[in-house]
Amino acid sequence: MSKVKYYYDHETLSYRKIQRKKRTTVKYVALFMLASALFAFLMIFIASQFIESPREREISRELSNMRLQYKLLNKRLDEAYAALENVEERDNSIYRLYFEANPIPLEQRRAGFGGINRYKKYEGYDNSKLIVESNKRLDVLEKAIVVQSKSLDEVAVLAENKEKFLAAIPAIQPVSNEDLTRMASGYGFRTDPFTKARKFHYGMDFTAPRGTPIYATGDGIIERADNSATGYGKHIRIDHGYGYVSLYAHLYNYNVRVNQRVKRGDLIGYVGSTGRSEAPHLHYEIFKDGERINPINFYYGNLSPEEFDELLKRASLENQSLD
Repeated sequence: MSKVKYYYDHETLSYRKIQRKKRTTVKYVALFMLASALFAFLMIFIASQFIESPREREISRELSNMRLQYKLLNKRLDEAYAALENVEERDNSIYRLYFEANPIPLEQRRAGFGGINRYKKYEGYDNSKLIVESNKRLDVLEKAIVVQSKSLDEVAVLAENKEKFLAAIPAIQPVSNEDLTRMASGYGFRTDPFTKARKFHYGMDFTAPRGTPIYATGDGIIERADNSATGYGKHIRIDHGYGYVSLYAHLYNYNVRVNQRVKRGDLIGYVGSTGRSEAPHLHYEIFKDGERINPINFYYGNLSPEEFDELLKRASLENQSLD
């Protein structure tokens, strides 16, 4: 029950009951509601600034986990870059160098992407910088891996070609040491056995009994096997490719035919003394791009260092050749 309030009327010298007007009541109610609303808004604002809701706490945990995952991702990217850099270093300084291919510059390996902004969709967020940088590093890494993969494909082709090249190069002595009587004459000025004049001898003479086996010094194709070249008698020419040709002269007989493919060490003929020859021996020459070169540099395939030194001493003696 509400209290009844009175006031003292000096004119009537009596107490009168206070009558509250409806307008005043409405006014007080409106002020109370406004104050309550302002207070509630203030409390909500303070709560929103300093107190997290369950949903906000959940989102906050997700953001923290995302930041952690991006940091871990960048750490793994660092490890991937380190591993790739190790492969790239070996690729440039060993593989490509060995196969005489130009190294791939770092600018080409680490090239980014020009043109449009590929990362615009990641911009405008609190963690945009972290997300954009991580995606950029990942894209560069993927491109670097593609470049390295193509480089290794190229190296594989170079290795295959190198293997063929090494197999083709004349690299062994055409007559076995066990079958040799002596190494009669080397490359250089020698005395002609017929005219006794001093002239240049373009090959090496290996003295051996008639019928001694002669072996192909490198892989190739038989270019000639005839006796139609002046002075050589029965002779064989092998085209090894890469500009190399080997010649075997004064043969007793052939063991191959023209256009036949042979491997290093295959039996191709026998020592004889046909053509312009003083005694049974093999006259051996090597051509590079059509020019005769010293065969002494092409015996690394079957001679020991000591045997090569001895051969070098004998080949350097300016004696009489056998053809």
